Amino acid sequence: MIRPILAHPDPRLREPSLPVQTFDDALRKLVDDMFDTMHHAEGIGLAAVQIGVHLRVAVMEVEDNPQRVMINPSFEPLGETMDMVEGCLSVPGVQDRTKTRIDHLRVQALDLDGKPYTFEAHGLEAACVQHECDHMDGKLYIDCLSHVRRQRVLQRYNRIRREEGGRQSD
Repeated sequence: MIRPILAHPDPRLREPSLPVQTFDDALRKLVDDMFDTMHHAEGIGLAAVQIGVHLRVAVMEVEDNPQRVMINPSFEPLGETMDMVEGCLSVPGVQDRTKTRIDHLRVQALDLDGKPYTFEAHGLEAACVQHECDHMDGKLYIDCLSHVRRQRVLQRYNRIRREEGGRQSD
């Protein structure tokens, strides 16, 4: 089922997510809905908080990497910072250059059965892991921008929202 995606400045996007403690059919349904929603929005990653569920769950499908479900994820930086253009399904229609993402990570997470697993992420996939983990902590990519760049992005974003008639969600 496709769920509405919360859009900035919805205050729920700023609330930290709680660790998942129950691995059941409801969690599986949430993850299925998250993949449906992400694919419908043509995204590469989605955190549960973006659909109003404050659990530490994210899904990703980046380039030719496998689909990933990350529950209670954490990561260890292994690389260097990279310069990239970043966007977000919760700040639709605008992107900007960020310089804070690490290009190589070791990621630890739980799968849908609560079993721990580890993988290494590189490039765009590593950036996506960091982006989704930020969502779980109540942060948006625009928080990584300088004050001036953030103001410019938000001005463009607000102009797009006005032109679309005050869009509230996807």
